[in-house]
Amino acid sequence: MTSTTLRTNTCGELNSKDIKKEIKLTGWVNSRRDHGGIIFIDLRDRYGTTQIVLDPSKIPEADKLRREWCVQISGIVRNRPKGMENKKIVTGEIEVEVKSLNILSEAETPPFEIDDRVEANEELRLKYRYLDLRRPIMQEHLLARHKAAQAAREYLSSQNFMEIETPMFVKTTPGGARVFKVPSRVHPGKFYALPESPQMYKQLLMVSGCDRYFQLARCLRDEDLRVDRQPEFTQIDIEMSFIDREDIYLLIEGLLKNIFKKVLDSDIKTPFLRLTYHEAMSRFGSDKPDMRFGLELKNVTEIMKHSDFSIFKSTIDKNGIVCCLNASDCGKFSRTEIEELIEIAKTHHLSGLAWIKVEKSGKLESSIVKYLPDKVQKELINAVEAKEGDLLLFAADEFEKSVTALGQVRLHISSKLKLMDPKNYKFLWVTDFPSFEWNEEINAWQAKHHIFTSPLDEDIKYIENEPGKVRAKAYDVVLNGVEVGGGSIRINKRDIQTKMLQVTGLTYEEAEKKFDFLLNAFKFGCPVHGGIALGFDRLCALLCGINDIREVIAFPKNKSAENPMDDSPQDWTPEFLKELHLKLDIVKK
Repeated sequence: MTSTTLRTNTCGELNSKDIKKEIKLTGWVNSRRDHGGIIFIDLRDRYGTTQIVLDPSKIPEADKLRREWCVQISGIVRNRPKGMENKKIVTGEIEVEVKSLNILSEAETPPFEIDDRVEANEELRLKYRYLDLRRPIMQEHLLARHKAAQAAREYLSSQNFMEIETPMFVKTTPGGARVFKVPSRVHPGKFYALPESPQMYKQLLMVSGCDRYFQLARCLRDEDLRVDRQPEFTQIDIEMSFIDREDIYLLIEGLLKNIFKKVLDSDIKTPFLRLTYHEAMSRFGSDKPDMRFGLELKNVTEIMKHSDFSIFKSTIDKNGIVCCLNASDCGKFSRTEIEELIEIAKTHHLSGLAWIKVEKSGKLESSIVKYLPDKVQKELINAVEAKEGDLLLFAADEFEKSVTALGQVRLHISSKLKLMDPKNYKFLWVTDFPSFEWNEEINAWQAKHHIFTSPLDEDIKYIENEPGKVRAKAYDVVLNGVEVGGGSIRINKRDIQTKMLQVTGLTYEEAEKKFDFLLNAFKFGCPVHGGIALGFDRLCALLCGINDIREVIAFPKNKSAENPMDDSPQDWTPEFLKELHLKLDIVKK
C-alpha cells in the first residue's frame, strides 16, 4: 500500500477482501465507457488499473472526463456484477462506486495511445517520452531496472564492497572509445573529458587500499549508436585487490544469481560454463556464442585435404582451413534460402559458401560432391554427424574469416528456425583472449583489451618474440549471445608492463607521459588486482526479454544521438561561447 493524504490505496491492489471499504484513489483516466448514463472509468497508476463507476446525476463532472485526465476519487469498494469479473488483473473482482471526484488536471488528447497494444513510432515515443513511460510495459521495465540495481548493491555490500563514486570531469588518455570534451570556463583553452569508464580511477582505488570497490557508474562515449549502445550508459563497475580470475568468476556468478532471483524469481545455474576464446571461435564462430542451441562448427580441413575441390585445396595450401556447419534439418531449404545464407557469409568478408544436402540413405547432393571421393564423403558424414535432411555449409579461408562468417550464418539459421527462447538463460565465461591483435592499417601490434591487462603466466616467455601467442588474463561473461560484461587481471609489475608496452611500440617512459598519474601511483606498492564491468543497460534489457537498451533507459537518445524531447544537442549562442572563451569554426563534412 502507498498511502498519502490524497490516496489510501494504489490502483493495483484492491480485491474482494476490501469490499465495503471506503478508499481514495488517484491516477490517470485510461479509458472511459458510457453505459446507459453510468460512466465506467479504468483508472491507472504505475501499480495497475481499477475500474471506477460514476453516476453523472450525482457527480456532474463525470461527463467531462477524458483520456489522461489526472483525478482523485473517493468511494466504496464493491463486487463487480456476476460474469463481469476480469481474472487477468488483481483488481478484476471489484470496482469502486465513486462518491466524490476531484479533477487534479485536465489533459489534451495525447499524440498516441497510452496502451501496450498500440505502439507509436520511435521518434514520437521519444519526443513525448513522459507519456510513453506511462505505459504499463515501460513501468515494468523501469521497475525491473530498479530491482536489478538494488539486488546488485545488496549482494556486493554483503561481500564487503564499498560503493565509491569516481569523477565525471577527467583527463583524457589514449586508446579506448572516442570521448566527449567539456570546455573549462575557469581555465580558458583547456578541456575536461567525460569518462568512457572509471578504469584508471578504480585501479587507483586499489593502490589506495580500498580493496573492494563497486559503483553503478555512468559512462559516456562519443560513438555511433545502435540498439545496444547509447552515448551515456551505466555499468556495474567492480575492482578487487589480492585476487585472481577464480575470485572474479565466483563473485560475478553470485551477483548475477542474486539479480535474477530478485528480479525474475529465477534460479540460474552456477557455476557457468567456460570456454577459451579459441574454443568459442572454433566451435561457434563468435567470442560471445549463444548457447541456447547447438549447430556447432567443425574443422574438416584434414578430411578435405584428400578432396579434389580446387577451392578447398588452394585454401589448405595457403594454411587456411575448411570449416563445416551442419544445419540440422535444413535440407529442405530452397535455393533462394541457401543464397540468402551465402549473402550473409559474403557480408562478413567471405567469398562464398559451398553446400551439400544429405538425401535418403545418406546420399550427398551438390555440385561439389563429384570432387569428393567416397572415403572423403564417409569421413565427412561421420565427422559432422550428418543425417538425412541436413544441410552442410562450408567456409574455406583463413581461420578468423571462416569461423566468423559461419558463426553469423549459424545465428541467422537459429533465428529463422526460432531456436532462441528468451526465457532460457544460458551463461558462460569466455577466457584466455589474445593479448594483442595485428593492425594491418598501421602495421603494428595493438593491445586487444588494454595495455594494463596481465598476460597468462605461462605466456610471458612469448611477449618479446611471438606476441601473437600471448594470451591475456581477460574474461567476458556472456548471456544468450550478448556480452554482458568483461574485465581482466591487471599488471602490477614494472618489468612485465615494460615488455607489454614495447610490443605496441611504447617505452615505459613514453607511457608514463600518457598515463602519468596511474603509472606514478603504481610506484608506491601496487597490489595484485583485477575487475570487471557489467553492462547494466544490456543486462536489464535481457531481464525484460528484449534487445534494445533504449527500452530500459528512462530518457534515451535516438539513433542520431539526439533527444527529440528536449532538442539536445542545442546550438551554442554567442553568449555561451564568449563565457567559455571559444570561437566556432564548423567544418562541413
